[in-house]
Formats: sequence, C-alpha cells, structure tokens
Amino acid sequence: MRKRELDVTLDSGDERDPQFIAALARGLDVLRAFRPSDPSLGNQEIARRTGLPKPTVSRITYTLTKLGYLSYLPDIARYRLSIGVLALGYTCLGSMGIRDVARPMMQKLANETGIPVALGTRDRLTMVYIEVCVGDSPFNLALEPGSHIKLATSAMGRAYLAALPPDEYALIAEQLAKHEGKEWPRLQRGIEKAVLDYKLSGFVTSATEWKPEVNSVGAPIPLGHGRADYSLNCGGPVFLVPERRLYDDLGPKLAMLAREIGRTMERHS
Repeated sequence: MRKRELDVTLDSGDERDPQFIAALARGLDVLRAFRPSDPSLGNQEIARRTGLPKPTVSRITYTLTKLGYLSYLPDIARYRLSIGVLALGYTCLGSMGIRDVARPMMQKLANETGIPVALGTRDRLTMVYIEVCVGDSPFNLALEPGSHIKLATSAMGRAYLAALPPDEYALIAEQLAKHEGKEWPRLQRGIEKAVLDYKLSGFVTSATEWKPEVNSVGAPIPLGHGRADYSLNCGGPVFLVPERRLYDDLGPKLAMLAREIGRTMERHS
C-alpha cells in the first residue's frame, strides 16, 4: 500500500488478538478515509486510501449508509459523511472538559501575541486539533478543530511525544519508523532534540519542519494522572514568527499556559 501523510490504516490494532473485531476496525477505517477537503468519495478511492479490497469497501459503505453514517449520492455514485458521524463528533468534543478550561486561557495568549493557539491530542500517527483560538493577525494558519497534522514534525506532535513514558514512546516510534521509511532517521533526530528541549525548558519547537514556511512551538499539558494526553501549539509564518521568537517569547508563554491548564484541570477533577 502506498504511504500517505495521513494513513488511515496505521495503528488499527492486532487482528490476531481474539478480542479484536476486525470488521468493526475496517468500518472505522472507511470513515477515517474522509478528509475535511473531500465533498464525497467513491468506493475505489476509499479502497485506495484504506488498502481494503473494493468488494469489502462496497459492503462496508452500504452498511454505513443503512446505519446513517454515510449518505449515498446516486447521481455520481459517491458517498459523503452523514449526520451520524457529526453527532458522534459533537458528543466526543462535548465530553472533553479540557476544552472549556483551556479555551479562555488560550484566547488570552492568542490576543496577547497575535498568534493562533491550538489544543490537540493524538490520533494514530497524527495530532488532531480539538480547539483553536486566533489572535488579530491576518496571517492565521487555515487550521480548525478536526484538522490533522503530522505527529513527527509538528510542534504539537513533538510535545506529545516528549512527555510520553519511555515504553509508550518506543511503541509509537516503531510505528513511525515503519511509516516514514528512509525519512525516519532525520525525523527521529528532531524528536530527540524535542525531548531534550522539553526537559530543559518545558517546550519544544518545529522550525520549518512541519511546513517550510511555518515556525511553531509546542508544550504538553501535564495532568494529575501523570500523563500528558493533550498538547498545545502556537505558531505562524516565518516572517511573523522568526525562530528566535520561539525561544524568547512564545515558548516560555506556551509552557506556562500548559502548566496553568494542567493545574486547573487537577482542581476540577
């Protein structure tokens, strides 16, 4: 199967596990094949993105349509996500109390710096935005809740990885190495630097590594159970956010924000 930046079949589970329901996993992989930029997809495109046989995809899309998670467009023989998926998404977001805690603090920093501040969590080998607050800069990045960014190169992803226990990091690093192939040694060096930066300063950076025109800083949010399931990022185009600003301004402020969100979550738990 051809490697893609956002591969929906990665980290799907172990089908040798007797508790693992492979048919359910394949159905969820089909839903994950849809991207925000896709108005609709045909079975052939879904099969290519997921690596599943087209007859299998046809049965899954038929079933998901019957259940209300997909809508079929007969004029063009394609599918689009339906209201059932939207309902699940809003239910998920509504259950994340951290969004309500973090949003006003994130907005305050975005207003102060003029730079967008985002909150996200891991989705397989990507980070998914669950909240975004923008400042008054006209050069905000075109990212919103539901957007996915790469785990290995983004500041948000590196912040998440930097706070992981060693055994969990090793498992994800193994998946990243398999997915990234020959690019992995270079990416691994960037992640290792991020781990060291986090230990020294409480934040990590990604300077032109996620995208060549973007500099950003990230910080994990420490929660009371000893994990950092969420992380923040803050960044923008290089002419607005030179690398020096990451270290002298945005990084320390973002690390302080992450700690404050963590403390507030502990008080509310």
